Amino acid sequence: MSVIEDLLASFTPISLAEMDSVKLMNRIDTKYTVPLSLLPTILEMSQNDYYVQQTGGKRIADYNTIYYDTDSLDMYIRHHDKQLHRQKIRVRQYVNTHETYLEIKRKDNKGRTKKRRMVVPGFELTPQTIGHGKHHDRTVEEFIALKSPYQWSELAPRLRTVFRRITLVNKAKTERLTIDMSLIWENMQTGEKKTFPELVIIELKRDGNAPSPMTKIMIDQRVHPFKISKYCIGTALTNHGLKKNRFKKKIRHIVKMLNH
Repeated sequence: MSVIEDLLASFTPISLAEMDSVKLMNRIDTKYTVPLSLLPTILEMSQNDYYVQQTGGKRIADYNTIYYDTDSLDMYIRHHDKQLHRQKIRVRQYVNTHETYLEIKRKDNKGRTKKRRMVVPGFELTPQTIGHGKHHDRTVEEFIALKSPYQWSELAPRLRTVFRRITLVNKAKTERLTIDMSLIWENMQTGEKKTFPELVIIELKRDGNAPSPMTKIMIDQRVHPFKISKYCIGTALTNHGLKKNRFKKKIRHIVKMLNH
C-alpha cells in the first residue's frame, strides 16, 4: 500500500467542499475490475488529469456499509433477473468523517443512476434508532416510503461490506472516479465472510458522455467495462442457498483475473 500512498502524494488535492459541484447524484456509471498489481500504473497515468480527494489529511478513506433487503431478498433477485428498474438500500458510514447516511440508489431503464440520502444517527440501525433520523423533518420510515417501493418494516440488514476508497476528480470537474480496494463481505444471514484483498473496483461517474481521461487509460491497459454490484456479488459469494446463475460468470472472471 505504501507504493499507492506515495503515488497519491503526487496528486493535487481537492477538498470535500470543493467537490460540491461534482456530486453527480444523477449520473451514468461505468465500472471496471482490475488486480491490485495494476493500480500503481493506473494512478501514475492519471496524476496529470485528476485531483485526489483529501479529508483530514488522508487520501484513502475507509467505508463501512450495511445493505438492507426484504426476507425474500427482493432487491438481489430483481438485479439477478435483469429487471431494469431496481434499487439498493444501504446505510453507509464514512469512517474518516464520522458521518452516516441512509442511501437509496435507484437505476432506471435508461441506465441512469440516481441516489438519495439522509443523515442517520448511527450505523448499527435498529427499529428503535432509525426512526430518529431526520431529512427535512421526515423520519426514516417516511423517507424510505417516499423514495422507494419498500417499507422500513419489511427490511432487515443482509450484507456488510467494508472497503477502502480513493476518490479522483478530473480537472474539468465533469466526472468523479472511485477506486475501491481491500474488500470484505460479511453475510448477516449466514454469517459467512469473504475477503478479496487483491480486487480493485473502479467506477467512473459522470453526467452524460463527457470526455474522460480514465476511459483512454483503460483502453490503453486493455481493461474493458465490467458491470458489478458489490451487494449482489457479495451476497452470491456468501449465501449458497440463492440462485446466482447470472453472477457465476462474473465471479469466475474475477477469480481468473486475480489468479493471472
